[in-house]
Amino acid sequence: MEGSLPLTTAAKGGERRGVGRSSASSYTSATTKPSLLLAFLSCVACLYVAGRLWQDAENRTLLVNLLQKNSDQRPKVLTVEDKLMVLGCKDLEKRIAEAEMDLTLARSQGYLRNQLRHESSTDKKLLAVIGVYTGFGSRLKRNTFRGSWMPRGDNLKKLEEKGIVIRFVVGRSPNRGDSLDRGIDEENRQTKDFLIIEGHEEAQEELPKKAKFFFSTAVQNWDAEFYVKVDDNIDLDLDGLIGLLESRRGQQSAYIGCMKSGEVVAEEGKQWYEPDWWKFGDQKSYFRHASSSLLILSKSLSEYIFVNSVSLKTYAHDDTSVGSWMMGLQATYIDDNRLCCSTNRHDKVCSVA
Repeated sequence: MEGSLPLTTAAKGGERRGVGRSSASSYTSATTKPSLLLAFLSCVACLYVAGRLWQDAENRTLLVNLLQKNSDQRPKVLTVEDKLMVLGCKDLEKRIAEAEMDLTLARSQGYLRNQLRHESSTDKKLLAVIGVYTGFGSRLKRNTFRGSWMPRGDNLKKLEEKGIVIRFVVGRSPNRGDSLDRGIDEENRQTKDFLIIEGHEEAQEELPKKAKFFFSTAVQNWDAEFYVKVDDNIDLDLDGLIGLLESRRGQQSAYIGCMKSGEVVAEEGKQWYEPDWWKFGDQKSYFRHASSSLLILSKSLSEYIFVNSVSLKTYAHDDTSVGSWMMGLQATYIDDNRLCCSTNRHDKVCSVA
């Protein structure tokens, strides 16, 4: 019994070792199969990618060959410079650019030759064209002026022969052709002392634009040294005004008046309210300009307004509008106290009626 025990133990040990070898073999077999599968899939993937790269390379080579083959057959894309050279227009383009520069310079100086027409009854240059602003309801005022400082009838014609043209300046009714228009037309047929601005609508809010229309129309119709704008509440010392203008003959780019500046009214509803008050800076003060009651422009400045009227901005008041147009020009500002119209006529050529 005792002699057999070691055999039994050895047998059992052998059985255990046999079981260990079997388990290791099974584990190795289980581990090798996924590895082989991954290796196989990696090879397949590499072959696929290599095939695609080879195919793309072949395609690129084919496209390059086709582009090179057809490059001479494609139409050439011409630049603007090429087209100008082909059409022989390069010199023409240069001449056009130079002409545009000359035109811009002429406009900046107030000139546009061959577009101004003059209807003066004489070849002699006039001294002044005086435009008296008026409205549809101001016939009594006009009759008062005709009976005081403003000549009428034959005397008005004789004054024109001496170089002074005077006209009442009025636009057209918003309802074109109505009784207001017909009334002005009838009055003008009798007195022949109106400058009727066909393109201007007569209204209080359109007053700043009236300045553009007046100076532009007057400089087209009459060749004069000066163009004078007068409000319809002003009495003139006509001889005094003529003497003032005579002393200024030959002064180019003259901007004459009772020069002032002043606060910009920013509060809506107040008199002289300026909707564009915010454009005048923190100080809110107007630039230097001639008072609206009576202001005078030389011929060159009036022509400047005519040429550039479309682009000239207007503000709430006509005097500040005209003043803004003079900024940036080489205008000669002439402040004459005699043009500061007030109730006191001492040493003045104008007074409030």
